[in-house]
Amino acid sequence: MTAENIYYTPGKEYFIWPTYILEECAGFMVYPMTVLVILIILYYPLMLAFSFFYITNLIYYVLEKIGNFPEDSNSKQWNMPKKIYAWITDLFGKILHGYEISGLENLPQGPALLVYYHGNFPIDYHCFVIRLYRLTGRFCYSVIEDLILSLPGLKRFISINRCDCSTRERCINVLKQGHLLGIAPGGLREQNYGNNQYKVIWGKRKGFAQIAIDAKVPIIPLFTQNIREGYMAYANIRPMRWFYERNRWFTFPLYGMFPVKLITHIGKPIPYDPDITPEKLAEQTQRAIEDLRDKHQKIPGSILHALRQRFDAHAKHK
Repeated sequence: MTAENIYYTPGKEYFIWPTYILEECAGFMVYPMTVLVILIILYYPLMLAFSFFYITNLIYYVLEKIGNFPEDSNSKQWNMPKKIYAWITDLFGKILHGYEISGLENLPQGPALLVYYHGNFPIDYHCFVIRLYRLTGRFCYSVIEDLILSLPGLKRFISINRCDCSTRERCINVLKQGHLLGIAPGGLREQNYGNNQYKVIWGKRKGFAQIAIDAKVPIIPLFTQNIREGYMAYANIRPMRWFYERNRWFTFPLYGMFPVKLITHIGKPIPYDPDITPEKLAEQTQRAIEDLRDKHQKIPGSILHALRQRFDAHAKHK
């Protein structure tokens, strides 16, 4: 459509201008909408999760500003919002994954460092923390990636959910105060490079073991059955590995939300030993998680097998 058509078509100027503008806007919006659709397809589990987190954070913010809730998230006024959030999250775990915890008796009454295997999407650990809170009233503190801590608009959510343990000193203090603390030594590397063989990918990381020794607490190994079958990522291929090693990208394209059975197995405590070295304690913890894996996980993992476990009411847990 040219300027001549617009200005010199008798009696149709008022109809042509809006049509012209709409056509131009539609053409302009094609590219960002295409990018948005691609991002949703590639990251929809992650986008759904963070949308929920941000909505929850907004509700917390409104309660603090309008409802005159205190800044201290340990205040009793925050108990009801926490319980509502826990109920919704726990319901999600029950409906989608039939989520369960096995071995709850292995958790001590006092402090402990919980060390867990990091799947492609750690929804299992979040469900564990929430279920533990609902069952026992204990809220487990967590060590999370620094990148998540730096995301804008999640400060209140991170604080209320006890995910603000960003330094070794903070971790030790939390444990010395009698709390539980969860950490995944494999972190993003284990998240992105793992597959249905469930190999533990920790490298030479032993900082968590030093924390347990300094705080004089036991280590509790955790492993969630079928977590790799529920959520998968396009990360363990050469171009993605090259990109991650140079940029430390947070997460790669993720798909899944398959309704597989998820069971978090809690292993026997590894007691505090003042004479053990961090290297030996790290090795002992890795073996404990591998023992849980070998006992409860079908290897290589199978989506069909995990789905049968989810929907077969008579299936026996391995």
